[in-house]
Amino acid sequence: MMGVGKTTVGRLVAGRLQRPFVDLDEAVAAAAGRPIPEVFAAEGEPGFRRREAAALAATAGTAAVVACGGGVVGDPVNVDLMRRRGRVVWLEAPAAVLAGRVGEGAGRPLLAGEGVAALGPLLAARRAAYAAAADLRVDTTTRSPEEVAEEVVRWWSESR
Repeated sequence: MMGVGKTTVGRLVAGRLQRPFVDLDEAVAAAAGRPIPEVFAAEGEPGFRRREAAALAATAGTAAVVACGGGVVGDPVNVDLMRRRGRVVWLEAPAAVLAGRVGEGAGRPLLAGEGVAALGPLLAARRAAYAAAADLRVDTTTRSPEEVAEEVVRWWSESR
């Protein structure tokens, strides 16, 4: 979910595990040759999700730590790929905390119109999919990115 720390924590985990890091939003923007809000404006959410699925598929078989967009779990094919090819970590925080982290939601197409008021319903709609996909669930509410990354790395090392 946006604002939970996927990119920040993902980079830290990748560094500690000495693995490459891929942020799917960055990969989509690079492939499209334009920022995510422009991808949404030109192609809508379905176009963005197609690009996101292609970027995820491109990471299969790599040793990369991948920060997925919060909506990637909306496609069962994506979830199946993640579960078969890697381990899935769900970083979570309550909607009120996420709202404080994302501010007014500038540059976040799914918040267009409603702003951060859309976070609660969006999180509620996705929660079951996140839970079903996750191998590990980590609450980031009161923890620093470094603390969260350390928990993920410890779990990764112990579960190998």
